Amino acid sequence: MDYRTFPRHNVLCIDMRSFYASIECVKRGLNPMTSMLAVVGDKNRSGSIILAASPALKQRHGVKNVSRYFELPNDPAIHVVEAKMGDYVNVSVAITRLLHHYVPKEAIHPYSVDEMWITVDGLEPLYGNAEQIAQMIKEEIYETMGLTCAIGIGDNKFLAKVVMDLYAKKTGIATCRYQDVERLLWPVSIEKIWGIGRRLTVHLNRMGIIYLGQLANYRLDRLKKRFGVIGEQLYWHAWGVDLSPVYDSYGKKEEQKGFGHGITLLRDYTAEETLTCILDLTEEVCRRARAHKRAGRTIHLGIAYADHSGGFHRSSSLHLPTNVTMDIYRVCLQLFHQFYNHHSKIRRVSVSLNNLYDDVETQLNLFDDQPKKKDVGYVMDAIRTKYGSTSLLRASSYTEAGITRERSKKIGGHYA
Repeated sequence: MDYRTFPRHNVLCIDMRSFYASIECVKRGLNPMTSMLAVVGDKNRSGSIILAASPALKQRHGVKNVSRYFELPNDPAIHVVEAKMGDYVNVSVAITRLLHHYVPKEAIHPYSVDEMWITVDGLEPLYGNAEQIAQMIKEEIYETMGLTCAIGIGDNKFLAKVVMDLYAKKTGIATCRYQDVERLLWPVSIEKIWGIGRRLTVHLNRMGIIYLGQLANYRLDRLKKRFGVIGEQLYWHAWGVDLSPVYDSYGKKEEQKGFGHGITLLRDYTAEETLTCILDLTEEVCRRARAHKRAGRTIHLGIAYADHSGGFHRSSSLHLPTNVTMDIYRVCLQLFHQFYNHHSKIRRVSVSLNNLYDDVETQLNLFDDQPKKKDVGYVMDAIRTKYGSTSLLRASSYTEAGITRERSKKIGGHYA
């Protein structure tokens, strides 16, 4: 591969180690690297997922971030705390502000609350090479916040991310340039490579592709025929090539493709209770659509059964776009009654509105005062904006099946 035609940047991928658990350790004056601490979603639910475990807890007891609360060993040295998403978001913002001291905001590309890319091109006269800059950032985050991070360095975002996952999490800082791909990445099993999930791994293994080097040397035309655009991306990633932008376009508004909301319920819901949940989700979807002055024609309803026997994802389109809650709710009801199997309990529900249009025109109907219904929706939104999201709710939201009141207390599905 002739890499001379491909762009070379100094991209850093920064990953905060055991982010939630480390923050909770620092709040309690504990050492994040030596203390055993688990962050759970809800201490009152034994089946609650462990959102984060400190490195010491992972190493000593083999606890994983997907373990359940009841699976924690009976060890008095283990600290168990509930997640406080507001604190984690605030720390993430503080880290971003720290990075602004090194690079402009266009050079920072957040990936998640605890992981981000930054591009440090042209900073050599100020701070030295990419490795020296990474070390400075790593030390400043630790000195100012008491948190440890791993940093991968590469010519592009893919190389920085992969070398961080594979090597920097063990060594602290690791580098992979184009010339290092064959030595560092090709011997690695494909399931360990970022962007290759479990299902894709199975398909590739059946083709005789076990290691990344085998993927790089597989015929591109066959990968494209089998996987389409994804196959081409896999091929170029296997060679370490990634042409995705390394700078964010701040101020550029991207077109909203749709509005959606989903929830994994805390218990099994009956069909009747699910209808209340659907109404609450529809209300939120329509509120977001109205906030963007948009309306949609295609409504999508997703249902997952509690017994893992499946569910359904179905959609239906209207003749005219709408953002009126009850119009969309009626379509969801039709989809639910048409495709629900009438006996399974329900554990996950999602509603989305797509095929969007600007909310500027409404066709008058002699039998339906559509403009007035839209005005009511906007008035309700204005009240909630001024007095809080739960200041004006439908009566069904106050039943045990309602989800809006509880969701208003959470960030990312967990308590703030």
